[in-house]
Amino acid sequence: MFHISATEAKLHFGKLLDMIHREGVVIEKQGRSVAVVLSNEEYERLNNLEDAWWALKAESARQEGLLSTEESEQFLNDLLHA
Repeated sequence: MFHISATEAKLHFGKLLDMIHREGVVIEKQGRSVAVVLSNEEYERLNNLEDAWWALKAESARQEGLLSTEESEQFLNDLLHA
């Protein structure tokens, strides 16, 4: 990952946008990382990967006999109205 200062990112924003198509860019302020800038494609890829991970976790929980979404909502509603 590229690392640049916040000042550099501000002064060379167009260059920053070009850089993120190769890899993410870490923006640093006073020597510490404060942000990461990613291309939209990389963000979507990571978001889809996270969705797939949560889907696997949910399926695993269902197979272990844990409550479904509907059962969880009903349980919480019953507690609220008890």
